[in-house]
Amino acid sequence: MYFTDRGIEELEERRGDEEVTLGWLAEKLRAFVDANPDFEEAVERLATFLARDEATVED
Repeated sequence: MYFTDRGIEELEERRGDEEVTLGWLAEKLRAFVDANPDFEEAVERLATFLARDEATVED
């Protein structure tokens, strides 16, 4: 199990039944990067992964 799995599991447990828009998610990601600029690259990679079809995502 990766360390990040704990956060993913918490997200699923706390908010797994909620429905959100991609606009809401984009705003949350922007707010996170504003508060944590050291994670800008990781958030950018995650956003790109989510935006593209899995078959077109490059490593």
